[in-house]
Amino acid sequence: MNTSQVEAARLGALRSYGILDSPNEPDFDDIVQDARRLLSVPIALISLVDEHRQWFKARAGLEVSETPRCILFCTHALRGSSILTIPDARKDERFASNPLVSGEPHIRFYAGAPLTVSNGRRVGTLCVIDTKPRSGLSTGQEELLAALAARTMEAMERRKARIDSMLTSTARL
Repeated sequence: MNTSQVEAARLGALRSYGILDSPNEPDFDDIVQDARRLLSVPIALISLVDEHRQWFKARAGLEVSETPRCILFCTHALRGSSILTIPDARKDERFASNPLVSGEPHIRFYAGAPLTVSNGRRVGTLCVIDTKPRSGLSTGQEELLAALAARTMEAMERRKARIDSMLTSTARL
């Protein structure tokens, strides 16, 4: 598959969840609150990435509901299969000039765990952000972030199953 086919498959997987632009839901809000509290960060986000933007299904510590895709940290996290950690974004050439680093919310530390669907496509991240540099995450903290990302995918799967069930019930009528 070429790059555009891979991206089309990733976007198809994301759209299959019917989650973009949906209202807040307690399952997801609880996850970001837990991430924020357990990892002692001011910002935690469930970020889903479509063609043009990063949309936050749930957020704690950040007011905006989306950002343009061209300034994403998550794009880099989507490329890998493990947690992406950036100890100090000001010192990372990929992000030093990013408006989210030079301006509000003044991101310094970032850690993002990919949200991976059953077919292996990465549709977003569960990420934690600090306004102060950090040396990274401990092994235990990485395990915790990965577990919270898995919990996010479980919530997405439950949500999708509910929607599919409602659609099937409606179709029978």
